[in-house]
Amino acid sequence: MPELPEVEITARLLDHALTGARIEYARAPGINALRTFDPPLSALEGGRIAGVARRGKHLLVEIHGSGEPLALLVHLMSSGRLQLYDKPAAHRDRTSRLLVGLHDGRELRLREFGSKQAAWVKLLRAGELEQEEALASLGPEAWPEPGEPGQLEQLLDAPRPLHALLRDQHVIAGIGRSWADEILWHARLSPYKRGAGLEREEIERLRAAMVQTLGEAIASYQQTISLPIPDKLPMPLRVHRHQGEPCPRCAATLEAVHFEDYVIAYCPVCQTEGRVLKDRRLSRLLR
Repeated sequence: MPELPEVEITARLLDHALTGARIEYARAPGINALRTFDPPLSALEGGRIAGVARRGKHLLVEIHGSGEPLALLVHLMSSGRLQLYDKPAAHRDRTSRLLVGLHDGRELRLREFGSKQAAWVKLLRAGELEQEEALASLGPEAWPEPGEPGQLEQLLDAPRPLHALLRDQHVIAGIGRSWADEILWHARLSPYKRGAGLEREEIERLRAAMVQTLGEAIASYQQTISLPIPDKLPMPLRVHRHQGEPCPRCAATLEAVHFEDYVIAYCPVCQTEGRVLKDRRLSRLLR
């Protein structure tokens, strides 16, 4: 799933490549992805892209010059990519949800892989952005400045597991399953430790881990990724998806808790005081 580092590098590369480009056409072959009808997509034609930015896990493409300022709000969900190509696709691409053609012949495509078709786009008037629920409900950004330790302590002050709190976009914006595993491993905190039970020193470790882990991922992408954004991103993960392998820090075997549609990976030595957490698959079988 594209999370803060993946969306950030997408926004940076597209902003550099697209700012000033003029739009020739906009189409939505994946009609289910388009969640607005006013203004229509045709309102983009003739406009110029003023910039591409990130908010949480959302991409924001600003368009000026075709009348009132507009903005394309894009959420990639679990398997979307916003990719820029030198020319339109020669054949119909079943992965395409949105196509934006530019006057210089290039084409911006929102593509989605897999069967869920959950990625979405909203075309909004610029003045509507601050009232848009998807943005207004976001918590503070997890990077580069997630707030001071005291502010973070207030955000996490709930009787919920840290892994769930970090993934809650209303609490902190930008983190998903992959980077929650990495951040908690870096901070040496159990994914099941309750937010309300954190000591100040643990809060400080968590904040530092958040900033460093996400920052290092973005720096890695800056060196390794270019346009078009690859279908499969080379995520620099050390713990997530590495269960059964040695911990990069202590060499203990990384463990995992399996849920129906995701996995939490962790180090029992570094994070859970030697305890192996109960696997949910086994729990379901014993009911």
